[in-house]
Amino acid sequence: MKALLVYPKYPDTFWSFKHALRLTPRKALNTPLGILTLAALLPSAWEKRVVDMNVTRLTDRDIKWADYVFISALIVQRDSAKAVIDRCHRLGVKVIAGGPLFTIGYETWGFHELDDVDHLILNEGEITVPLFLKDLANGCPKRVYRTDEKADITKSPIPLFSLLDLSKYASITIQYSRGCPNNCEFCDIILMDGHKPRTKTREQLLSEMEALYKEGYRGSVFLVDDNLIGNRAKLKKEILPALINWQEAKGRPFTFLTQACISLADDEHLMNLMSSAGFDSVFVGIESPNEDSLIECNKFANRNRDLLDSVRRLQNHGFQVMGGFIVGFDNDPLSIFKHQIEFIQKSGIVNALVNLLNAPPRTRLWHRLEKEKRIIPEIHANSTTDNADCLINFFPKMRFDLLINGYKEILNTIYTPENYYQRIYTFFKEYEPNKKFKAKLKPKAYLIVGFIKATFVLGIKDIARFHYWKLVFTSLRRFPRLLGLAITLAAQGFHFRKTYERIKDVEVHEALVLRQREIMGSNPS
Repeated sequence: MKALLVYPKYPDTFWSFKHALRLTPRKALNTPLGILTLAALLPSAWEKRVVDMNVTRLTDRDIKWADYVFISALIVQRDSAKAVIDRCHRLGVKVIAGGPLFTIGYETWGFHELDDVDHLILNEGEITVPLFLKDLANGCPKRVYRTDEKADITKSPIPLFSLLDLSKYASITIQYSRGCPNNCEFCDIILMDGHKPRTKTREQLLSEMEALYKEGYRGSVFLVDDNLIGNRAKLKKEILPALINWQEAKGRPFTFLTQACISLADDEHLMNLMSSAGFDSVFVGIESPNEDSLIECNKFANRNRDLLDSVRRLQNHGFQVMGGFIVGFDNDPLSIFKHQIEFIQKSGIVNALVNLLNAPPRTRLWHRLEKEKRIIPEIHANSTTDNADCLINFFPKMRFDLLINGYKEILNTIYTPENYYQRIYTFFKEYEPNKKFKAKLKPKAYLIVGFIKATFVLGIKDIARFHYWKLVFTSLRRFPRLLGLAITLAAQGFHFRKTYERIKDVEVHEALVLRQREIMGSNPS
């Protein structure tokens, strides 16, 4: 068998960092972990090729080479995935699809593009892929493979990193655990992965690190766990000590970023272990500085705490905090936009990613809003239209125009050069990086090329060039070890401003305003 594994193109959003990546030799932010794990699940005798459309172009010749085209995609990749399916259908090559887009699409939306998919391998591939392969070998493959079981990820194979040119990526993705013990109302992770964290063994994780190391990669590794600290005891007792020893033995080839709950800031020992292992960045769902909104969405870990102090503690222990924020809760007052801006500026969270609340299908939020007849069926959460950043798939309690305009006010304020660069200085004053992990991780050629590109665009062409040069000289004088990080953050700010330009003129459709009045009454707040 010849298997072509395709990862569809990721749209231009605040999360893609596409405009920042254009200032570097890298082509994409992260490697497609699902595709590489799928490749390892397929028979070793099969010929396999991977086309990540975020890095390289998919040609008809690629498709015609294959007996089967495998597609794995996230919801935001829907448009690109549909285009790939259409091309394969036109060329007469069978398509096998899986991943969150097709699992959620099959179970919830029933979108018509599934008609051209020959086989759907849904839910967790460690369970459903072997079932498909067995039937295929017997000449009787079914169209749909589903399961309600959760996979034993201690049996998950090492991703086939060798199928990609790893130098094209800003970070390499691996996974240690699935599942999250929290129960946030808007989150669909617990639907897919469950509440109880399932973890790989220490030996598994180190084997994956070793495989990546043998490929010659050195640099950033993204542990994509939705909450790395879900099982703290095992992390502190087994995983992190082993990772520290491995890093020391190999000369510290990797730095790590991950996602975790804000309660990480309460555990001094855990923060120290993670820093010693090479973790230097963590994404945290802050969501809102409004206590009533946190109660509403069941974000209990964030309640009854000084969120600003928690962020500073993480920064003081060597973590760059990337923050997720949400507006659109029922309990958001009209002052929420001002309060979000104030919090973000004071926190020194440079990468502040603010989203409108959406209700992913089958979440507790979605069921609650459906009972209240507030779901807008024609707008899917994580839609892929050009104005996706300004879409909300339910009727909010706040007036549509006030919510959208307030959201855009936040973005316009926090991404202006003055405010964005000021957050970098605030962050640098608190940031205490682990001195063992130095900028030597990235090859000198990479740093030189990146600096030249960034300097030309940010220091000469961009309207924020004054702020760029001020940051460069301030870093050289006060934070010389952070110069590389300073340029990286400046490039990311450029991306945020470019992305905001695309949505700043979006207006709320009058028909939605009228329907909101019908559903919510004549006077939404």
